Amino acid sequence: MHRGAIAEIDLDAVSHNLAIVKEVTGGRPVIAVVKADAYGHGAVEVSKRLEAEGVYSLAVAYMDEAVRLRDAGIKSRILVLFDKSAFFEVFDHDLIPVIHDLPTAERLSSEARKRNRRLDVHIKVDTGMGRLGFNACNMEDIATISRMDHINIAGLMSHLSDPDTVKEQIERFNKIREMMPHKGDMLCHIANSAATVSFTEAHMDGVRPGILLYGCLPVKNPIAQKPRPAMTVKTSVLSLRRLPEGSPISYGGSFITRRETLVAVLPVGYADGYSRSFSNNADVLVRGKRVPVVGRVCMDLTMVDVTGVEGVAEGDEVVLLGRQGDEEITVSELAMKAGTIPYEIMTSLGNRSRRIYAGRRADECS
Repeated sequence: MHRGAIAEIDLDAVSHNLAIVKEVTGGRPVIAVVKADAYGHGAVEVSKRLEAEGVYSLAVAYMDEAVRLRDAGIKSRILVLFDKSAFFEVFDHDLIPVIHDLPTAERLSSEARKRNRRLDVHIKVDTGMGRLGFNACNMEDIATISRMDHINIAGLMSHLSDPDTVKEQIERFNKIREMMPHKGDMLCHIANSAATVSFTEAHMDGVRPGILLYGCLPVKNPIAQKPRPAMTVKTSVLSLRRLPEGSPISYGGSFITRRETLVAVLPVGYADGYSRSFSNNADVLVRGKRVPVVGRVCMDLTMVDVTGVEGVAEGDEVVLLGRQGDEEITVSELAMKAGTIPYEIMTSLGNRSRRIYAGRRADECS
């Protein structure tokens, strides 16, 4: 049997969520973030759907992610957010690099000159994240870049670090924007998913949502349409065991049965992205009912108490994330249980599961 879980990805949900972004931003350009294999949803298939829906641009973290999309036939603009080393790929695959420092710009300009090309780039400014980018003290470096004959500053961007500092970061961004020696057709963008739905002043010339496209609303701000989760993670019952009262379950005996208990063993564990933090601390869905994880999550197996589930049998579907009947396990719920954020849950489960896709094919979306 195939180890681990199956992640069912609903591409129609991705389209639905993109439509929400377009609606709340008044049709502004959308730079769809598909890094980390589209947050575990599969960058190639998700990008094909987004391209069919007319997304303005895609964004990835590193060059190899962008090359994979090009090799899969993706024609859309691709913004490469962090990479500073793979210069040939930028030109060979028609990519748009984000520049964080002057030496990177100089190397790109030199290569562009050799190829007799004028390269579009986006400039990253640091408005409070403290990771990468120019700040107000580096304006002369930006001016130097603007004078490079083979570099065209096509965009100016920053990254929001905290919902409580959005206004301050926008103010810093706008000050740098006004100081830019080149304004022209420069696309300015700073809004992540949270700012897309909560701060209209962050919409600027375009928005850069990530997790919202996959159906998770990162803030409690109400919007007219509710995003639809695009990922459901499933496994099945590997084995059923009836244990007497007083039986320890899993490593360390952290759970001991208090009655005769029917235990279902699931072929998924922390090696498959199902966090060890879920030990005695999460539910799954079996035949439309919530049942608890009992004992410690193992590398390859997890045990759940299905005593109250009528008719349960080996091979039954088990939902780790998503809806079954009237019940639902949300990504936010699992994140809270694990003491982390939904982003980590999505990428952990999605990237370690076998993915299958539902929804219209990309060529049916135009």
